[in-house]
Amino acid sequence: MEKPSQKPHYPFFSSGPCAKPPGWSFDKLKGAELSRSHRSKPAVAKLQEVIDKSRSVLQIPDDYLIGIVPASDTGALEMAMWCLLGQRGVEVYSWENFGHDWNIDVGEQLPLEDKILVKADYGDIPDFSNSNPDNDIVFTWNGTTAGVRIKNTDWISSERKGLTICDATSAVFSMEMDWPKLDVVTYSWQKVLGSEAAHGMLILSPRAVERLESYTPSWPIPKIFRLAQKQKLISGIFSGATINTPSMISVEDVLNSLNWSIEIGGLSKLIEISENNLSLVNDWIENSNNFEFLAQDPDTRSCTSICIVPKDEWFKSLDKDTKSKFMAEVCGELESNEAGFDLNSYKTAPPGIRIWGGSTVENKNVELVLPWIDWAYQSIKERHQSA
Repeated sequence: MEKPSQKPHYPFFSSGPCAKPPGWSFDKLKGAELSRSHRSKPAVAKLQEVIDKSRSVLQIPDDYLIGIVPASDTGALEMAMWCLLGQRGVEVYSWENFGHDWNIDVGEQLPLEDKILVKADYGDIPDFSNSNPDNDIVFTWNGTTAGVRIKNTDWISSERKGLTICDATSAVFSMEMDWPKLDVVTYSWQKVLGSEAAHGMLILSPRAVERLESYTPSWPIPKIFRLAQKQKLISGIFSGATINTPSMISVEDVLNSLNWSIEIGGLSKLIEISENNLSLVNDWIENSNNFEFLAQDPDTRSCTSICIVPKDEWFKSLDKDTKSKFMAEVCGELESNEAGFDLNSYKTAPPGIRIWGGSTVENKNVELVLPWIDWAYQSIKERHQSA
């Protein structure tokens, strides 16, 4: 196979921190409130600006609260589970690594008795049909390490008594959120927006706030997780008063991403870019002799964490360790040619390629990396077969 002649001009496909928005430079950070207290008026104003612009771009309802919390999406989701669960039974649906982590929290860490843990293999999605609207529900909108997203929210009752807690970190800004069906939504700045990490976002519906102010879990809650004190919401979290010290450089970076999102046309344009990336990969897969989607059902294929796996019989005959080492070589070949960085699948996922197709990844770069993936795969395969 002939080596491709043209490379992506921005060959970064990491799932997080993911690609910076087009046109990014360090000059974009020069307005950061450096050497100022995060409690100072200018710093709090910046944090409030993150909240306000996030609401605007994501079209979050006015009566939902938005907070900036520690420890990225993981911290936000942990806060929600530790503070809100326990009043009702809970169902956890997982189909990839991070969803399985929430499964472990509910199944093994929190002292919950009434729990239903529903797991599916990588590439599949759980059966939601038996979900009970009396229960709380924990789920990911998009499985970052599996490339599988939910088809719709029809399985969530509009008349539910329980809360829905959604890890949406690789979905927001590239997929439409069904806000009336969601009571708690979490995400991080590093996914989709391409901003530096540190803090996460926690979005609460009025029903979630009501739970916080009417129910206290039986277990102790660490300070860094607390959303309420004596059944009173800690409201400062949702107006720029963070629990711990944020990086004001990161704050400036996420503001740059949000401003870029607004400038290019908002949510509809962000979704269009990401869906186009998926379409490009889909067209390529249809003519590929080497790869197929990990997600077999087209309706569940992610437009952000696009996961593909080798499909030829030679690769399938290898044991898992050999497959993993082989794909590491393929990705190493891509990196040594500066054609694509961080394309290897997640360590617990089936060996393959994960192309981040979120909104900051330009369509042309996805289009150009695909022949390089084919070339690298074929080159390493021929090398192994001739050894």
